[in-house]
Amino acid sequence: MLFKYKGLNASGKRVKGTISASSAEEAGQKLRRQNIYYESLKEAGHSFSLEKLTQKQMSGEQLAAFSRELSSYLKSGMTILTAIRLMENQHEGEKRYLSFLNAIRTMIDEGKSLYQALTGQTVYTLPEFYIQSLNIAGQSGKMAEVLTNMGEFFSAQEKARKQVKGAMVYPAAIFTVAVSITGFLITFVVPKITEIFEDTDQKLPPITQFVLAISDFLTAYWMHLLIGIILFIVLFKISYAKWDASHRFIDGLLLRVPILGNLIQNHELGRFSYILSLLLDSGVAYAQAVKLAVASFGNYKFHDLFEKASKKVMEGNKLSNALQLSKGIKIKRNFLQSLALGEESSEVSEVLENLSRLYAEENEEKLKILLSLLEPAMMLFIGAIVGVIVSAMLLPIFTMTQGLK
Repeated sequence: MLFKYKGLNASGKRVKGTISASSAEEAGQKLRRQNIYYESLKEAGHSFSLEKLTQKQMSGEQLAAFSRELSSYLKSGMTILTAIRLMENQHEGEKRYLSFLNAIRTMIDEGKSLYQALTGQTVYTLPEFYIQSLNIAGQSGKMAEVLTNMGEFFSAQEKARKQVKGAMVYPAAIFTVAVSITGFLITFVVPKITEIFEDTDQKLPPITQFVLAISDFLTAYWMHLLIGIILFIVLFKISYAKWDASHRFIDGLLLRVPILGNLIQNHELGRFSYILSLLLDSGVAYAQAVKLAVASFGNYKFHDLFEKASKKVMEGNKLSNALQLSKGIKIKRNFLQSLALGEESSEVSEVLENLSRLYAEENEEKLKILLSLLEPAMMLFIGAIVGVIVSAMLLPIFTMTQGLK
């Protein structure tokens, strides 16, 4: 957890900055040991400024590139300051990224660490587990190794994201065409055909009345419906991004959806396993590594569950035992068993790395099957809708034809 402070140092000079601690009390103790008498101390995430509004989440692709590039320079023997300066020269055409590098270089030039520079810059928002991992790496002298591992992690995450996104292009195109065709038939074709029935007194079949009712509604209120859908999407995104209660409720709901819930759990547990394995390989103590790895969870339900368990680990308990005793989400048995086995044999890193690979492969196979089934399912869906509309229009015509005989 990061805290901002303002106060006086031993010489009476005003100072301000940030300090990492698990609580405000610990942060205060650290400042006192540094002979800093703070006037204010609060969590960095709770402060509000106009700069925060301009911050943008750094993409996984950018994080991977930044980590790999900086790691390669550090391995060649360069200092962090020299490496950042070289990176500035190579990215002059990327304005936002260049501003990010400029901010880091300025603070490092002032004597701050890479961790302090990353937390102090206001160009990008970075994952908490990422900057905390670099903080530990700076203290243990394994900066290049951790940066390399982080680069590989974000590259793998970005590759998986692009694969899913690419696979969804065709189904999304089919869905768009389906909606367009259905909308055109109901709002333009159906009203033209219904003019045939206006001069007759025959009773229309129920299916025809149903389609005509939908056509009349869409023709009269299509603008209201479109605005309503847009507002719903906007409000949904805002509530999911800004309101923790809404985010937590939706995350819990998604976990209960069959198939999708299993995919989400595999993804979340796989990412946690990989990050925890990476941190342990980098020399981070187990309890601290667990606490840092918890920040990698994107699902609030998992984050809350593992956050509570990490506190018990800090007290000396095993993570597997803490998770088994926790109430809430039912975690996959093979994860708990593998974790317990790793803790017993002191090979947590190897076990979790294998487990993360297993979950990634399992999700990849399931996604392939789902996407292969999605295409014919959508074609059947389109055919059913068109069939209902055509049947609704042809039935009255057949009835009229039979009546003329």
